[in-house]
Amino acid sequence: MSLRFLTAKLAQQIDEELMGSAGAFSIDQLMELAGLACAQALATVYPRQKYSRVLVGCGPGNQGGDGLVAARHLAMFGYRPTVYLPKPGSKEIYKRLHTQCHNMEIPTINSESDLETSLAKSDVILDAIFGFSFQPPIRAPFDTALQLISSSKLPIVSVDIPSGWNVETGNEDGIGLESDVLISLTAPKEGVREFKGRHFLGGRFISKEMEKKYQLNLPEYPGFDQIVELSPTASTREKL
Repeated sequence: MSLRFLTAKLAQQIDEELMGSAGAFSIDQLMELAGLACAQALATVYPRQKYSRVLVGCGPGNQGGDGLVAARHLAMFGYRPTVYLPKPGSKEIYKRLHTQCHNMEIPTINSESDLETSLAKSDVILDAIFGFSFQPPIRAPFDTALQLISSSKLPIVSVDIPSGWNVETGNEDGIGLESDVLISLTAPKEGVREFKGRHFLGGRFISKEMEKKYQLNLPEYPGFDQIVELSPTASTREKL
């Protein structure tokens, strides 16, 4: 059976079921598992000895929450993350995750000038700015942020979908980030079929029952790892 790619509608439906009475997860739990998977994927591809300085770009939504969790875990792994918040989230959970980063002495920047300075001092970028609900156009301050990140030529690791990509049609408008590594959460999205970099699956919170219900056909995770690398032929597989 082939791995399934998710449309925006189905991805949202699965998220709602995970946090409903059937899945019984809290959003805190899902973010913690997702962020840990993202941190592990980055550490797998970009070892701390050479890529210790990580710029973590976080949007104001749940995607940004995943990034804040990942930043905390990266610090625990021995990396030196800096969090970039072009527009901080307003939800209580977001504020708590940011406080956790502050408690880990992870610096936070907000301005474009600080972003330029930090990019010059970074080794790799973790992109957690836009999630699968993104719709163009890219508005300020995110438009300038994505331009600066792209022009830095640093390696980019994206969470779930590269920022600026449409969840179903990909980077057809050419406005999104060209990431080197992608961590799909739950299951890969339809818009990343043509992704050419290293592709991981993360977020070990899908039960066997839910996997069968939605015919996700997920690969087996090795041992206690939070991620599994997908083969380059994944783009030829089936849409759901």
